[in-house]
Amino acid sequence: MRLSQLFYNVLNINYIHVENSGDYAIRTVGDTLYIYLECSNGIQDWKNNLDFPFKPYKRMERTVWLAHRGLLRVWKSIEAHLEKYILDKRYKKIICVGYSHGAGLATLCHEYIWYNREDIRDKIQGYAFAPPRVIWGIKTKILNKRWERFLVIRNINDIVTHLPPFIFGYFHVGKMLKIGKRGNYSMIDAHRPENIMRELLILEGEEK
Repeated sequence: MRLSQLFYNVLNINYIHVENSGDYAIRTVGDTLYIYLECSNGIQDWKNNLDFPFKPYKRMERTVWLAHRGLLRVWKSIEAHLEKYILDKRYKKIICVGYSHGAGLATLCHEYIWYNREDIRDKIQGYAFAPPRVIWGIKTKILNKRWERFLVIRNINDIVTHLPPFIFGYFHVGKMLKIGKRGNYSMIDAHRPENIMRELLILEGEEK
């Protein structure tokens, strides 16, 4: 599926709302499971976005990595609902997609899939459109392996993709695809979905 189609889906799909203002949707195509995670759509989401002191992931026997506390709180609420789908062996490929706040959640979702579905690690893929930084600490090869099939899409100097600030110890994981041309948008306008979609269509040769 093209990036523009994935982005269209994450913007327009109907979401299920759960505790801590979490929003997710699932779709299946044969033995492929698609997980979509919604962008900020209320005050509670922004409170979670701004709650960025780092926190260890609880299930780890020892602290391997730490994450944005507010986004981790939301993800743990969604995880409880997605677990049965992710662990279902009928699914041989799993793709998670998010935009903005939802892209931050997709960062955590992708790692959860990687950790729990060792049998299909070469068949999982994550797409984060304009995500905030989620992971805190020191970037290592061992840590990066968890997100080696995770793609971050940044529209030039999109302000959200620079938050929380790098100097606070946060960093992006996976590979980064930079789209757009400098001078086309301000840092705020670069984050607007219509401008991201336009640049994706240009990238795919559908628009000039």
